[in-house]
Amino acid sequence: MEKDKVFTKKVNKKFEFDEAVASVFDDMLSRSVPFYDEVRKLVISLILARQKEGMRVLDLGSSTAKFLLDLHAKKTLDMKLKGLDNSSAMLDRANQKCQAFGADIELELADMLEYNYDNEDVIVANYTLQFIRPIQRLELMKKIYEGLNDDGIFIFSEKIVFEDKALDKEMIDIYYDYKKEQGYSEYEIAQKREALENVLIPFTIKENIQMCKDAGFTKIETVFQWANFVTFVVKK
Repeated sequence: MEKDKVFTKKVNKKFEFDEAVASVFDDMLSRSVPFYDEVRKLVISLILARQKEGMRVLDLGSSTAKFLLDLHAKKTLDMKLKGLDNSSAMLDRANQKCQAFGADIELELADMLEYNYDNEDVIVANYTLQFIRPIQRLELMKKIYEGLNDDGIFIFSEKIVFEDKALDKEMIDIYYDYKKEQGYSEYEIAQKREALENVLIPFTIKENIQMCKDAGFTKIETVFQWANFVTFVVKK
């Protein structure tokens, strides 16, 4: 796995999922998102607990297909696994990995805002919604709601902000300390923060829950939280 060094040099553009990011994305996730591996395993366990023949699982922002490949390796029944991503660089790497592992996973270059969701049993979004413009997020959530079967579930993880601004500042500092422990320098952290400004726009927990309710979901729970990273499970 290639090491993330994207922000060791001056970056004069906003963050995007281009070839430079795609080439190191697995390392970037594991070192930038606290408990990323544990959350991925938790989400997979939730899916496996309800697996059935022909179950349809759709991963939004599937990037290099790491999540889908892990799920593919652990499933014991035939499931239809599909990933959507709007980055051709990510999908190129995902296709290479799926071919290398001989994994039957469908991958599609698509805009999740325009995609036709239909008869999905499980939809997953791992730190994806936060990159959708806030004004469009509810529209996407409604499409997800309509595209799920009646007993379907939507599982999503997000970086969040706190309503208490002093606490929010403390959590950001704690998170940056975490990133330093993973080997990122002050310069890299500052560079990435600047690149992500107005690209990654987090909601509070309450705002995420209200968005789910406004889309029609009635059962909304959080199943994991570390500082400003939260995983939600929602049902109709």
